[in-house]
Amino acid sequence: MRTAGLMMNDVWADRALRERGVQAHRYDGLDAQIGVLVDSVELKHRGKEENYRPYLHVVGELRSITPAEPLPYGITQVTYSNGQGEKVDAFYEFDDEQLVALAAKGYFSHSFTVPDQLTGIEWELPARVDALVLTPSGEQADAPVVFMNVHRIADLEIDLASTEYDLAAYFADRSEDGHGPVEAVVDQRGLRARSDAINSLFSEDELDLVAQAENLQRPGQQQPAAEGVSAQLLAVEAEIAAERERYQAELERTEGTPEHLYHERVAPALHLDGPDDTPATADAEPDAGATHDLDFGLDEEATGQEVPAPTLEERKREASRRAADLDFGEDAGHGLGH
Repeated sequence: MRTAGLMMNDVWADRALRERGVQAHRYDGLDAQIGVLVDSVELKHRGKEENYRPYLHVVGELRSITPAEPLPYGITQVTYSNGQGEKVDAFYEFDDEQLVALAAKGYFSHSFTVPDQLTGIEWELPARVDALVLTPSGEQADAPVVFMNVHRIADLEIDLASTEYDLAAYFADRSEDGHGPVEAVVDQRGLRARSDAINSLFSEDELDLVAQAENLQRPGQQQPAAEGVSAQLLAVEAEIAAERERYQAELERTEGTPEHLYHERVAPALHLDGPDDTPATADAEPDAGATHDLDFGLDEEATGQEVPAPTLEERKREASRRAADLDFGEDAGHGLGH
């Protein structure tokens, strides 16, 4: 016999038990099959500790309870009308073989989704239930009132073994629908690597040298490659020479350096003006007494008149005179540097 039932948490269950003279039959932990009208099925995954194992979250409404053994008064099934049954949350676990089947069907493809035929139908799921059956009262032999309670109705664990539903078989084969998310990410990264600028471990100059070395190994291109290397070497030498000149000029401008002292105090006394004169070389002995430019007469400021430029003969005589002043003779036992 089928009868409409109430849930054990209904307020009338407690009131009925408190009524005087009410007879009731209570049963706990009965095996039963519950009918659930499934509203939604969602594919989810466990946490990192379970290696993100996939499972199905099934949500529906309780519509019937069928005990393994009939209840008193021949009750074989308790039914619930729309909106009267409790919400059911069930979690379907795939076994290893089902996971292999899902992977073969393109589980990692973006088009892999839960099939629509799993929703909008009533599922028969195993559960354990409690029952409270009130004895009919009066001589009219009214139908008994049945209160039911489903264990773990909000956390019902199910699988292929318990339900005999192979839900993996309902999924469509999406293995030929193209790349899945993982492959798409890999392809996208590869495309960026081929098109975007990459910070290489080697500079462009080093890469050019490698290319030139490879060209040197080719018999037909040895001469052009050698010319390219020679041109680069000449360019490097020119840069080094220019840098050396800049450094020397900086030293000559810096006060206190030997280069500055030579440039400002020594070099002017060693260089002679005129097209027929040659500057003194670095090997010539310096004039110990010369601290200023050669002066052959009074300056313009002292006389107030323009001083004529000395002739070449006058300059030679003045140079000979100063050289004689510095010559102490070999018999004196003295020389420069002593």
